Parts: sequence; structure tokens; C-alpha cells
Amino acid sequence: MTVGEEFIRVARRELAQGRRKVEVCLGKLDEEQIWSRAHEIENSIGNLALHLAGNARQWIVSGIGGEPDARDRPGEFARRDPLPAGELQAVLDAAVQAADRVLAALDPAALLEVRKIQVYEVTALQAVYHVTQHFAGHVGQIVWATKRMTGEDLGFYDYLKPGRGPAPRGVQP
Repeated sequence: MTVGEEFIRVARRELAQGRRKVEVCLGKLDEEQIWSRAHEIENSIGNLALHLAGNARQWIVSGIGGEPDARDRPGEFARRDPLPAGELQAVLDAAVQAADRVLAALDPAALLEVRKIQVYEVTALQAVYHVTQHFAGHVGQIVWATKRMTGEDLGFYDYLKPGRGPAPRGVQP
């Protein structure tokens, strides 16, 4: 396996794991919790999920995959009328699946090709790295907010506790 192949494999796994964490969080919250914000300057979990979908589509599906860029970034944050959890999850799932298809087809040699995304000139590698880091950061916010609202340990790392057995299939550091 080449470094480029491993980078793409890890990026795909990280996006899938992040998507799954958001799914778990959305499944524990009601609509009011998903769209709540303590202050107007905060983003709700719903806004963050829309933002993750928009970012993955713009940077990977459009920026690398060549699909038209129809992103409404301000709209991701401005939305106040709630989408039900299932619809919100479907939006995120579709974006992650589309990004995964692009990454699955990406020739590792193309990672060094320069793309123009938003106002940036970046390599495809930089674009993928940006999305995975961006995704992880906002997923962390969603997990934190969910724990705060529910008072629950979400169990994402239970397998690390003594006597719990091996990590679930596909879960790696």
C-alpha cells in the first residue's frame, strides 16, 4: 500500500466514523434539543450537521470530484426552522456517501493536483485533510453538546474499558 492509498483509506474511515457519531447523537435528542442554542452566536447541532454536509460536498464532491458547487454556506448557519432528525441525518448521510464515492475513485497520484475551492488554491490532499479535520472538530462539538444535554456517556470508547473486549469492527485510533 502506498502512502496516498493509506491516506485515502484513513480519510474515508474517519468520515464514516464521524457520520456514525452524529447519527448516535441525533438519535438521543429531540427536535428542540437538536435545534437549540443558548446564545444567538452559537450554532445548533442541526446547523452543524448541515454545515458538515455542505463542507464535504463543496470540498470533496465538487472540489475534487468535479460536481457543480451549489453550496449555500450562510444558509447552513442561518436555518432556524427545524428539520426532523431523520431528514437531517439523510442530508449528512448523502453528503458523506457522495464524498466517499469520490474518495474511493480517487487515484492517489491525483492527491498532489491543485484545485480551486472557495477562494483557495489547494492540493486534493489538502482538501481531503481539511474536510476530515473540519469534520472531526464539529463532530466533537456535537458529541459534547449531546453529552451536556443528556448527561449520558455515549459509549463511543467503551471498548477501551477493562474487560470490554476488542474494538468494534472498523474502529481504530
